[in-house]
Amino acid sequence: MKYALPLLLCSLAVSYGATPLAAQGDLDQRIAGEMDSLLTTYKHLHENPELSTQEKESSALIAAELRKLGYQVTDHFGSYEQSGQSTLIGYGVVGLLRNGPGPTVMVRTDMDALPVVENTGLPYASHVKVKRDDGSEVGVMHACGHDVHMTVFIGTAGMLAQLKNQWSGTLILIGQPAEEALGGARSMLRAGLYTKFPKPDYVLALHDTPQVPAGKVSWNEGPILAGSDAVDITVRGYGGHGAAPHLTKDPIMIASEIVMALQTIVSREMDPQQPTVVTVGSFHAGTRSNIIPDEARLKLTVRTMTPTQREKVIAAITRITRGIATAAGVPAERAPIIEVAKDGVGPTINNPELTRRIAAALERSLGKENVLPGEAVMASEDFSLFALEDPKPPICMFRLGAADPAKLRDAREKGTRLPGLHSSEFAPVPEPAIRTGVKAMTSAVLDLLEK
Repeated sequence: MKYALPLLLCSLAVSYGATPLAAQGDLDQRIAGEMDSLLTTYKHLHENPELSTQEKESSALIAAELRKLGYQVTDHFGSYEQSGQSTLIGYGVVGLLRNGPGPTVMVRTDMDALPVVENTGLPYASHVKVKRDDGSEVGVMHACGHDVHMTVFIGTAGMLAQLKNQWSGTLILIGQPAEEALGGARSMLRAGLYTKFPKPDYVLALHDTPQVPAGKVSWNEGPILAGSDAVDITVRGYGGHGAAPHLTKDPIMIASEIVMALQTIVSREMDPQQPTVVTVGSFHAGTRSNIIPDEARLKLTVRTMTPTQREKVIAAITRITRGIATAAGVPAERAPIIEVAKDGVGPTINNPELTRRIAAALERSLGKENVLPGEAVMASEDFSLFALEDPKPPICMFRLGAADPAKLRDAREKGTRLPGLHSSEFAPVPEPAIRTGVKAMTSAVLDLLEK
């Protein structure tokens, strides 16, 4: 993937060091002056997505933009070594702008796309395909809106560079790889994000959503996204001829009972007012119709909102799985193997005090009518890890509206289909979403770094 650097390096730096803004109207005017450039960058990013851990060109673009704006930039930052992926390159970007005494604010964008064949019909739709390890091809698409995030990030970097005489402190802007794979934040922290750079007092991010109209944002304090765990279960039995099932311990039958019984965790063991998800997304067993196999394999995703809840769900999965196998007569030496992936992430929990402060700043900047109450969803993010690593700073993620207001209204009132995140048809409205995102994030940072 190539890009024309002179064209895509936004003109944001032209007014670097210019006269500071005197009012929100001036901020609107400044952002308006950059929108053509930002939309060009957005369309380029959308048309040229890159999968998790492969964000070479996206990372290079962000690093080049930050350097042109006067930031001290470290690129190729991140380490996957301890995850057993030592051959992977860390494409993290860290931009640093020191501007006198005061707090340190870190703003994060994610950069990676998804293995989805785009079906939006947009003139700037992605036609990118990459080869898997087995030689097969897979389409690539920004189906989660990280292209919006990166564009807002670049716009915010430019606004804050222009407004240096309106704030005091240290600004750290990070381009994070591999959010979709839930490994990017961990890779940057492992490489020393909080030791090689100033420790943040606050960490901010935004995420686009098709559930809020473009031009508006939403927020909520406390849990905003669920924790995520992947659980693999290998159900072991004794195979044999399909015509002689009495001579076997059929792992397909046992695994089928496990799938059904796992649904009782949510319906009968968890508080109905506490969101919980246990989904079996993969069931593989056997090779032919007349052969009962030795094993069946299940893959689960588990979503929880608190550490205590997570422990309870994992314990229930273990208990139910082993109990059903035992009831089927499977001996101890053939007990199911239950593996919880080590790269799971906890829930994303917005710090209440910080979030209320950011919400107030957004209302002043965007107007109260454009700042909506939000609620937690069961999707997951590795943004949560930035609050768990020492110095354990408070974090806040708010949501950026990306939906066509008319289509969103029809979906709610008439039940029409509105493609969501991770859909091949997801098509955010770039304008005014990007304009709103730049103004919102810029205003949030200015509030935290107010002189």
